[in-house]
Amino acid sequence: MPNRPEHSSIRTNGARPNVVIIGAGVIGLGIAWRLAARGVPVKVFDRGTTGSGASHAAAGMLAACAEAEPGEEALVDLGRASQARWPAFAAELREASGIDVELRQEGTLVVALTADDQARLNHQLVFQQKLGLPLQWISPAETRRREPHLAGKLAGAVFAPEDHQVDNRKLAAALRVAAEAAGAEINEHRPVSAISSHGGRVDGIVLADRSEIAADVVVLAAGAWSRTIAGLPPELRPPVRPIKGQMLALQMDAAAPLVSHVVWAPGAYLVPRRDGRLLVGATVEEKGYDATLTAGGVLTLLEAAWRAVPAVEELPIEEMWVGHRPGSRDDAPILGAGPLQGLVYATGHHRNGILLTPITADTIARLVLEDAIDPAIRPFGIDRFLSTSARAAGQ
Repeated sequence: MPNRPEHSSIRTNGARPNVVIIGAGVIGLGIAWRLAARGVPVKVFDRGTTGSGASHAAAGMLAACAEAEPGEEALVDLGRASQARWPAFAAELREASGIDVELRQEGTLVVALTADDQARLNHQLVFQQKLGLPLQWISPAETRRREPHLAGKLAGAVFAPEDHQVDNRKLAAALRVAAEAAGAEINEHRPVSAISSHGGRVDGIVLADRSEIAADVVVLAAGAWSRTIAGLPPELRPPVRPIKGQMLALQMDAAAPLVSHVVWAPGAYLVPRRDGRLLVGATVEEKGYDATLTAGGVLTLLEAAWRAVPAVEELPIEEMWVGHRPGSRDDAPILGAGPLQGLVYATGHHRNGILLTPITADTIARLVLEDAIDPAIRPFGIDRFLSTSARAAGQ
C-alpha cells in the first residue's frame, strides 16, 4: 500500500535485543548462531530434539537451478544467492563447530529415461536457460559416462553443475555446536504454546508448562508447526501447513558407490552420501501431521529408483522415515517482520530449507540487529498474504 512501512520496527532503543527463537531446526539454529556470534542474547526453544523435524528428514540438496519453475523467478534468485554463499558458510561452520557438513560439488543430473521425459525436460530447460541458469543437455553417452549404472535405455539428462548437496543431519549438529559455542541457549523438549504481546508489540513467549520467557524479539522458525503457535491474531499466523514426505536410505559400498551425483529420475531423486548411504525420496502428500510409513509410498520410491538404477535392487534398506515440509500458501518462504512489532518470521521454506539456510540466517540476523530488510528477502514478507486491515493492525 502507498506510504505503508515495509515492516514494523523491531529496534529496542539502540540496545541489543533479547531474542527468543521458536524452532531448533537448521533455520532457527542458523539464525541463533549468527546472532549469538555478534553478542546478542539468544534462547532457542523446540518441541522436540534439535534438528529432529524437516532438518532431519531432508536430503540436503542445493537445487536452485534444477528445480526452477515458471512463476518462481524471485524464489530462484533467492536460492541462487544462498547457493553462492554455501562454500564459505560450510567452511565457517566447520571452523566454528569442528564438524564437516560434507558439501559435495559433483553437481546434479536430471535424467530422462524416455522420449517423453526428454521432451518434458527440454521444455523446462528452455525456461531455465532464459533465466541464465547454468544448465545444459547432455547426451545419453555423456550421461552414462558420468553415471555408468543408470538404466540401459536412456534418453539423456540435464546437467546442473552448480546444484550440489550437503549432509543435512550433520548441518543441524554443526549449527547447534556453533550456536552454543557462541553463547546461544538451546532448550529441547520445551514446546512453545503461545507468543505473548502487549500494546502491539511482542514481549515474550509462553511455554506449554505455562512458564513465561521475556523477549524483545521473537523469531518464529517452527517449520511445519509455525501456524500452531497461539497468541497471534488468526491473520498473523503464517499460512504454513505440513506436507508429508516418505523417504528411505539404501546402503551402497562406500568404496564403490552405484551413484556419485545427485540424480533426479522420473518419480524420485537419489542422493549419495560419503558413507555409502543412498537416500531415495520423496513422496509429496497432503496428509497433515500423519507420520505413517506406507507400503504404497515406499513401493513408489523403490520402483522409481529401480527404473533409473536397476542395481539398487540388491542394496539393503538401511532406514525409512517420514518428514513434514513446511509449505506456505505459495510454496515460498515467509521471511521478515510483520505488523506486530518485534515478531520476525522465518518459516515456510517447503523443499528449500537446507538450500536457504545461509541466506536466511544472514538476512534475519541483519534484520534483528540493524532493523534493515535485505532486498533478497523483500518479496517474501508475510504482508503478501495479509488483507489491508491486517497490514494496518500493528501500526
